[in-house]
Amino acid sequence: MENGSFLGNIKGQASSLSHFPASKMEYEMRNTKYAMRKMEKYRTALILGYGRSGKAASRLLRAEGTEVVVLTEASAGLRELIQALEETSFDVCIVSPGFALSHPWIGAVREAGVPLLSELELGWSRHRGKTVALTGSNGKSTAVKWICEMLQLAGLKAAIGGNYGIPACETVMDNPGLDWLVLEVSSFQLETVREFHAEVAVLLNVLPNHLNRHGTMEIYRRTKARIFGSSSLFGDVCLIPVDLLPQLKEDVGDTERNWTTFGATAEAAYFYQNGQVFHKAEPIMDLSGTLFESPVLGGCTGAAVAAVAHACGVPYSTAAETARAFEPLPHRLQRVGETGGVAYVNDSKATNLAAMAVGLAACGKNIHLIAGGVPKESDYTFIKEILAERVRSIYLVGQVSRAMYQAWNGVCLCVECGTLETAFNSAQNAAKPGETILLSPGCASFDQFRGFEERGTCFMALFHGSVQEEGDTVRKASR
Repeated sequence: MENGSFLGNIKGQASSLSHFPASKMEYEMRNTKYAMRKMEKYRTALILGYGRSGKAASRLLRAEGTEVVVLTEASAGLRELIQALEETSFDVCIVSPGFALSHPWIGAVREAGVPLLSELELGWSRHRGKTVALTGSNGKSTAVKWICEMLQLAGLKAAIGGNYGIPACETVMDNPGLDWLVLEVSSFQLETVREFHAEVAVLLNVLPNHLNRHGTMEIYRRTKARIFGSSSLFGDVCLIPVDLLPQLKEDVGDTERNWTTFGATAEAAYFYQNGQVFHKAEPIMDLSGTLFESPVLGGCTGAAVAAVAHACGVPYSTAAETARAFEPLPHRLQRVGETGGVAYVNDSKATNLAAMAVGLAACGKNIHLIAGGVPKESDYTFIKEILAERVRSIYLVGQVSRAMYQAWNGVCLCVECGTLETAFNSAQNAAKPGETILLSPGCASFDQFRGFEERGTCFMALFHGSVQEEGDTVRKASR
């Protein structure tokens, strides 16, 4: 291949861009920890996208001696991709979660006969211990954090990877000798898994989300069900909400798996009632006084984690102890503070309407809701009942504000505000002692922010700035 070719330039560019140079010492585990797993090695690999997951995949593959080519939409177009596919016979294409299966680049890769593979599965395939993998529409990160901390408290070596923010390849390379790899898995990552399976696989819930990418709830649910992969071949534990059991059996085309159910009713093998998790009729875990005491979190996350504990051989008492010490993740029903008798709650991570409903249920009544952004769904009707029951007024921002106004203004007072700052000020002027200002957008943030984290940070800065101006004393709100 000529040095001046497009592909040669891209290879040089990718090499210079990498923030994760491999070293022999760093990757010595290739010959020890991974030696027992039968895994596919690659001579050449194409990586589409060079965010954190793409960089982690590149780092792992280069350390194994794979020739890596990286393409991003910022540096190349479809023509350049096709040229690269013509110039090199790639063994595999590692796909960024940002590339939908309908993307023209994915079509070109498939046309060239190059197998697609998720970075998640690449990292998992190099892990020698056991795996807990969890997916769902809402609450994934909180559940994964609880599970990982529970395993660590039990004296096991565990680390988190995947959609949580740390790519699986990065977690596996930086934590050799893990007993448990704990993976948060998104539907985007599941689109391109092939042989992936986990000793304990959890589908936490399936609620309307990412329909702008998946199209229908049926496709979305079936994509989520891919987390069970080839579990039937290994006797792995498949944990699911009790009400989804018939659908999921049909989705995976196999009723012989090791299904275990959880939920908020006694029909489930693990269920939550009045602050307690039960296994069949026996109380096994007390969640009273913890973040997970509410029926919403207890019946979903609490019951699921109890089932995970049993599957992993961890005492229920250890899971309960972890729950009592649990520190919530930022931007998830985060109590920012209280001033003038008004509580402020940052739930910026609520990027779909089902998550908004959870936030409303957790915050009682007399809520002044800040909502809006980039919509992931178009049906705003199912949430009307809880809005009417709990919300005094809604302050709408971003791209979707007009549609939400038209859907909800008859339910409670709606005000189109445009920006988060305007919405915050309007809500603050209207709120009275004993009420709550809740940022729970029900939408993605990318019309005005770089992510939900920036949006939540902006909300908290507005709160602290207003308190400073007024010279009030801030009281941190209790759970």
